[in-house]
Amino acid sequence: MLKRARQQQYNESLSDTLHRYRGVILIISVPLLIICLVLFLMPSARSSSNDVFLANRKYLPNYGSPVPSLKSYAVVFDAGSSGSRVHVFCFDQNLDLMHIDHELEVFSELKPGLSANAKHPTVAADTLLPLLEKAEKVVPRSMRKTTPVKVGATAGLRQLGTDASERILQAVKDFLKVKSSLMFDDNSVTVLDGTQEGAYQWVAINYLLKRLGKKYNETVGVVDLGGGSVQMAYAISETEAATAPRMSNGEDTYVKEMSLMGTKYYLYVHSYLNYGLLAARAKILGTLKNSDNPCVLSGYNGVYSYGGIDYKVSSPPSGSSMNKCRQEALNALNVNETSCSHGKCTFGGISNGGSGGGQLKNLFVASFFYDRAAQVSKVYISI
Repeated sequence: MLKRARQQQYNESLSDTLHRYRGVILIISVPLLIICLVLFLMPSARSSSNDVFLANRKYLPNYGSPVPSLKSYAVVFDAGSSGSRVHVFCFDQNLDLMHIDHELEVFSELKPGLSANAKHPTVAADTLLPLLEKAEKVVPRSMRKTTPVKVGATAGLRQLGTDASERILQAVKDFLKVKSSLMFDDNSVTVLDGTQEGAYQWVAINYLLKRLGKKYNETVGVVDLGGGSVQMAYAISETEAATAPRMSNGEDTYVKEMSLMGTKYYLYVHSYLNYGLLAARAKILGTLKNSDNPCVLSGYNGVYSYGGIDYKVSSPPSGSSMNKCRQEALNALNVNETSCSHGKCTFGGISNGGSGGGQLKNLFVASFFYDRAAQVSKVYISI
């Protein structure tokens, strides 16, 4: 009885925690770094594209009482590997978020993502039409020509390679020129690199929690599990930043220097391409020469498709095995301590940035982490 009571208490605690933070977690998921992309888009002022949200304080939130003013809108498309989403935001003149029908955003999504139609760019672009129509209904007709629209693609297109992704991007640009009544130019459609994805999301969640401008160890860290990649970002000390190793290509470090709300931050950020939920699943299913996989439940025989590749999947005659499946996952993640030359690594020989604000005590997880936690919570509650 005591064990059951403790389990019930845990279930209720997990459910309450998820419910309490669902708005924060969902609003940052694509990524996608929505707040930072929106702030970049706002037409009130612009700085250089390389430093727009890092140096210009007018793009940052006003933490005081909002001043009544005219509304402005922004529309952001998150073109992820698992699906496409549209977010519509409304701001006052201080760039504080205003409610739209009692919500902080209007959100809609469709599956699959643009990369699912890699060989048919026009078809891929046309999948955005229902989302565009929903977004335009939210924005008053008189304000559409001054409402910016941004399409930010992530790991799904990065995995396709330059030629294929460029064809899809051009098709999306052509689509918006013909179909959209919103403010648009060719620079509004881009593929975010992994560093941008992680850095923008770190700014977004700390913006929402009103941590920007505080000391680095008072900020929170973010880990975002997407379909094609995983992003990790958190602020570290200047000392840790000075000793950070360079990436394997020798061209860059793991640390980005940023100035926000009058405070200089050293941000550890890394994107693990091909380690998102869907991509990692493909890695695990593709490591074996035959289709039998210990991670597959007994009796299953089918096909898993990802990135234009079909993986034949079936359970072994002996059935699934937790221990063997775990080993396959470790192999796919390249978890090998001997490959770590920095002393502090995550997996694949990647530096973990050392200690920093949010690394352990203040870590927020988003996207598929939230989805899976919510599913587990529902299972426990039903039991």
